[in-house]
Amino acid sequence: MSAVLEDPTLERHFKGHRDDVTSLHFSANTKQIASGSMDACVMVWNMKPQMRAYRFAGHKDAVTCVQFSPSGHLLASASRDKTVRLWVPSVKGESTVFRAHTGTVRSVSFSSDGQTLVTASDDKTIKVWTVHRQKFLFSLSQHINWVRSARFSPDGRLIVSASDDKTVKLWDKTSRECVHSFCEHGGYVNYVEFHPSGTCVAAAGTDNTVKVWDIRTHKLLQHYQVHSAAVNGLSFHPSGNYLITASSDSTLKILDLLEGRLLYTLHGHQGPATCVNFSRTGDHFASAGSDQQVMVWRTNFDRVDYSAVLEQRCEADSSVPLAQVLDASSHTAVVSPGADPHQAELDRVPAALTQTLQHIIAQLDVLTQTVAILEQRLTLTEDKLKECMEHQSMVRASASDPQG
Repeated sequence: MSAVLEDPTLERHFKGHRDDVTSLHFSANTKQIASGSMDACVMVWNMKPQMRAYRFAGHKDAVTCVQFSPSGHLLASASRDKTVRLWVPSVKGESTVFRAHTGTVRSVSFSSDGQTLVTASDDKTIKVWTVHRQKFLFSLSQHINWVRSARFSPDGRLIVSASDDKTVKLWDKTSRECVHSFCEHGGYVNYVEFHPSGTCVAAAGTDNTVKVWDIRTHKLLQHYQVHSAAVNGLSFHPSGNYLITASSDSTLKILDLLEGRLLYTLHGHQGPATCVNFSRTGDHFASAGSDQQVMVWRTNFDRVDYSAVLEQRCEADSSVPLAQVLDASSHTAVVSPGADPHQAELDRVPAALTQTLQHIIAQLDVLTQTVAILEQRLTLTEDKLKECMEHQSMVRASASDPQG
């Protein structure tokens, strides 16, 4: 068989922080990883072994969150000192600083076009800023406790936030209204992130669960109870088919969203795993924890599976995202196309018709590839089952043989 699913492997680990690592993020070109720590420093690690790491000091208190801009030319950091800093991630490590909130800033995140920032704070508010001048635009304030995490949707039209008030809230960026609250969490919500398709969100909670919600129907798509302690962070694979989680039980878990099941459990960190992040291409992910270490893993399990799919997705029209998420409760695949482009394109036939057909073909290729992957897995399972049965029959035969 040409492709065998392989376990993720630990490639390297970085040591340099002097306290718990709180956050990490890959640059767009996967050449650098940024991390923030309770030691008040931001570190930028270079994937090339011969290149030294950069240590950026400027914050007066713990760094709670770091994120590269989509272009990779800027790095944002949030801190307990109530400020946000924007760094140029080079040897000099120059930064501009602005007082963002009246409490600890828990989260900072860029929009996909790199033009705006969203911050979340213990002052119970979410704020949106321009990147260019760090100019404050507006606040969102319906949470009644600390806000741990806030993110823009891939198209930039929505913001999702997670709070210690046990809710995940969905906001319309234009109207600045809260359009929905997901209230079914049994504990504080530590972290939230949009699926690459923009059709659903995943939230990590102190109740040890991970929940995936559909943002259009507001239904709970999946509910994972695979950790034995609080889930601190999560990250979607760029294909949208996997989710990785980091927990205080010291493990990382890789979840297969298509099948709605746990795929891998990784033990690398001593003590709580605090954060995790897939690279832009999905062939690596990084994790960090209270052991002050940043670990870089090679994904492996998707090596054959998704390189072709990602290429096809790039060629396909991104206005029609196809999120294929398994509904764990009913065991049916929910295929969720996005906004229908056909009505708007009718006046542009026949060129548009060609484009639409190309898009449909590209999406069929994605589905064909996905089916092929599932067949590979089934074959692998059947092979293992066959081996197991052969082994059992040999054991029985030797047990019944009086000469044995």
